[in-house]
Parts: sequence; structure tokens; C-alpha cells
Amino acid sequence: MKLSEVKEILNAKVITGEEFLDREVKSAFGSDLMSDVLAFVKDQALLLTGLVNGQVVRTAEMMDIKAIVFVRGKEPTEDIAELAKEYSMVIMSTDYTLYPSCGKLYMAGLIPDEERVD
Repeated sequence: MKLSEVKEILNAKVITGEEFLDREVKSAFGSDLMSDVLAFVKDQALLLTGLVNGQVVRTAEMMDIKAIVFVRGKEPTEDIAELAKEYSMVIMSTDYTLYPSCGKLYMAGLIPDEERVD
């Protein structure tokens, strides 16, 4: 699924990386626990989270995650947004909570990360 589709489905605001909305993501993973992200996420996934700090961006970069959606209307601070820009990462914010955000993407055909069979 293209990130531009994710933006539309979640009625999301793009914080960084507008120029990368043509990128594809293969799956999605929703979590506020970065230890779960490290343990279970594959590359080219979309991360949905309510946790807004620099560690989220650093974890995403380490796992080759190219896009993060912050849920519940949360937005990163300027320093977090700058870090995401350094990594050429797309950051979006949606007013939906985590559960409906994941559900909307699933209904649109984006599979959970654990269902990928690369």
C-alpha cells in the first residue's frame, strides 16, 4: 500500500516526508512498546504508535521502517521531526486511536506484520 493511501484512509496530517508518499509499505504494526517493535517487525512496515519520543524514530530507523503514524492526534516535537527528516522518514498524525487506525488499514488490505511471508 502506498503511504498516500495510508494518509487518505486515516485522514492523517503529514508532518515530515511529504515527498515520500509514493513509497510502499508491505505491512503494519501497532505498538507503544519499542521492545515489541524490535522483536517482531520486518522491514518496510508501517509503525503506528501513541508513543512520541526520539526513541521511536531511532527504533524505526534501525528496523528499516520508513513511516510512522502517531495516533490520538499526537505530534512530534521539532527535534523529533528533525531526526525523522535526517532519516528520510515519513511521519504522520491521525486523530484516530490505535485500534481503529489498525482496523481501517486492515480493512483496506494492509496486512499485519506477522502475516507477511517474505
